[in-house]
Amino acid sequence: MKNTVLKTSGLKLLPFLLLLTIASCKKKDAAGQEVKPPVTEEKPVTTDVSFWLTNPDRTSLFKKQNVSLLFSAPNSQYTTIEVDTTQTFQTIDGFGYTLTGGSAMLINSLPVATRDVLLEELFKPDSTHIGVSYLRISIGASDLSDSPFTYDDIANGQVDPNLSQFSIDRERADMIPVLKKILSIAPNIKILGSPWTAPLWMKTNNNFVGGSLKPEYYSVYANYFVKYIQAMKAEGITIDAITPQNEPLHGGNNPSMVMQATEQAAFIRDHLGPAFRNASLGTKIIVYDHNADRPDYPIAILNDAQAKSFVDGSAFHLYGGSINALSTVHNAHPDKNIYFTEQWVGGPGSFSGDLKWHVENLIIGASRNWSRNVLEWNLAADPSYRPYTNGGCSTCLGALTVSGSSVSRNVSYYIIAHASKFVRPGSVRIASNMAANLPNVAFKNPGGKKVLIVLNTSSATENFNIKFNNKTTTATLASGAVGTFVW
Repeated sequence: MKNTVLKTSGLKLLPFLLLLTIASCKKKDAAGQEVKPPVTEEKPVTTDVSFWLTNPDRTSLFKKQNVSLLFSAPNSQYTTIEVDTTQTFQTIDGFGYTLTGGSAMLINSLPVATRDVLLEELFKPDSTHIGVSYLRISIGASDLSDSPFTYDDIANGQVDPNLSQFSIDRERADMIPVLKKILSIAPNIKILGSPWTAPLWMKTNNNFVGGSLKPEYYSVYANYFVKYIQAMKAEGITIDAITPQNEPLHGGNNPSMVMQATEQAAFIRDHLGPAFRNASLGTKIIVYDHNADRPDYPIAILNDAQAKSFVDGSAFHLYGGSINALSTVHNAHPDKNIYFTEQWVGGPGSFSGDLKWHVENLIIGASRNWSRNVLEWNLAADPSYRPYTNGGCSTCLGALTVSGSSVSRNVSYYIIAHASKFVRPGSVRIASNMAANLPNVAFKNPGGKKVLIVLNTSSATENFNIKFNNKTTTATLASGAVGTFVW
């Protein structure tokens, strides 16, 4: 029995003795500090095409691949995606997120150094950052603010037709400081503003949730937009475009307001459009801002010639309908622009499933259906998906999760990065064929570079050719993987 104990004790000592031996063998400098061996970097290979990869298992997260993709003679062994710069489509305004009130609050709460590095990572348009180029913000509160509010909240029973109580002071705590910092990094970023509701005294139900805009306040509400745009401009923030109402057919959110197509047409035609013209505002008016299952809504407004004269285009979400509906609206009014302004990821989410669906339907699908932008929903939330209003979205997963002073990146971050870094504002969509199991979209950016974004929707790894100017190179994507190819 004693021998057994002694043997066992000796075995227990072996790992400890081994650690002592290893520790004593470590190299130390003159100050006694451990000298770590040099990190050996992979030698860059010669390539014609840069390749950035995100895998559904997260083994690669928007990472540049050190692989040689050289253009050579055509290869008929694999499926071919041919990119053709001679066929051009819409110009691109950018890719990005909604900077909700809650997102601004969380980002602004970070330690200054952390916040500044994060904003550079997100918005700086250079080779080492992802270069987000388009933001949507709420005019007043959205459901991802910490509480509902507008810019003219007064005591119940009172009205303010002269907007003498109008103020954007509520935004001075977080939204305006964060936007100013972003603009110092990316001065040309486009900003779209959308209201979730008008001030309650203008509404039929005097409530943040639901109700409609009273016709007698159409002109007052038009002036509310003018005052907002002018107030933001005074802060150095240019609002490039607005939509008259977020999700005008959904009155159940907090805040929310219902605005039928006939109402929106009348509001724009007789009030908002003339108010912008009289104030010499260049801010674009974009209609609808709701799901792709109702293309009749924006078409009805654009069929009104007077309303149409004030309208730049139509905006969509995809909580209902098919992304192809964007082309339905484009085909009905090809002289007006198309935008994609919101899509959430429901927490906790499925990285692989969300990556596949959003890239296929939005980055590829919306772009191939004439959209000038693609915006994911909220930029940031905390680990409990807060802040949100009472009745607002309680499971919206941000592109970032901000927990105290730490920041983690979620699937929307990578979805947008695959386009925003390379498909810069002013890029033009160009032709590429849709290959089986390999949905894709191609662009030519202002610097002349070609950008091809490809998703592998099959259950197996796919090898495929990228063909340009009668030369090809062969690339590989695992099942569910996304690749951005640049040359």
